[in-house]
Amino acid sequence: MSAAARLPVIDVAVAVVQRDDGRVLLAERPRGKVSAGYWELPGGKFDAGERAEQALARELREELGVELDAAYPWLTYEHAYPDKRVRLHFFRVLGWHGTPHGREGQRISWEDPQAPSVGPLLPANEKLLKALRLPPVYAITNAGRYGVAEFMARLEQALEGGLRLIQVRETGMAPEQLAQFARRVVTVARRYGARVLVNGDETLARKVGADGVHLQADRLMRLSVPPSTRLWAASCHDARQLARAAALGADFVTLSPVLPTATHPEEPGLGWTKFTRLVHGYPLPVYALGGMRLELLETAMRHGAHGIALLSGIWDRVVAPRAEVRNS
Repeated sequence: MSAAARLPVIDVAVAVVQRDDGRVLLAERPRGKVSAGYWELPGGKFDAGERAEQALARELREELGVELDAAYPWLTYEHAYPDKRVRLHFFRVLGWHGTPHGREGQRISWEDPQAPSVGPLLPANEKLLKALRLPPVYAITNAGRYGVAEFMARLEQALEGGLRLIQVRETGMAPEQLAQFARRVVTVARRYGARVLVNGDETLARKVGADGVHLQADRLMRLSVPPSTRLWAASCHDARQLARAAALGADFVTLSPVLPTATHPEEPGLGWTKFTRLVHGYPLPVYALGGMRLELLETAMRHGAHGIALLSGIWDRVVAPRAEVRNS
């Protein structure tokens, strides 16, 4: 057993308090506390007998003077300090009442997770902010259904509507056609600041200037070294595959099929109960895939998903909303 594994583990509830403009609340650790002067997401350790949700509500009341209305479980991971390990239970706080203020004399600031202006940040929060930069909707291309010209028009409309993460997956295209199509997708996505992953082909991803690669589950399970692209993700269908993606350090995963799909209506899917069980305590952002519609985004988040992944459920609508914040 390593020295880190022998350290005591402290459970901590952490609040990702997020406004409707996407900014998250960071707080400076006050004088007299360990790591004073560092900035972090608000939260604190569980009291004896508390559940994570109870600790979260209490910490928000004690630290920020607000009452919790709605919080969805998100990521859970451990971080080792020299003298302890903390198990961080992150919740996305999308509903509260009251005005946040530093009740312990600490400074607070609403920050853009893409580029926080305060610092230094506690090391355990860096990984979290990276995950927050992932949008709530992950769209998979479907030019095989619409034709390339029609699909590109729909893609442009979706980008206008806020879509910021795309996977190029066109199994019916010949290699040369796929390369041309992927390059076109990357070109238009760049104009909107959207990121693009190419399904299964790291070489093609680099060739067309994509941000990364998305691996299917069978390839994930054969992988010994993670891809060297800026961003990489994997398709998962069970606990073993989820564990492999986490061990290799994927940026995010899809978990499917959650619900029956138009292409496989006879398959019942995982269902939300099993989906929740699989993602409980998981350290990576998870997109629910299979039978998803934009209207199911909040449902997915309530069950522990980072967001939803869509194939047929987006291009007919060409609107990609973000989760609304309901604070008062």
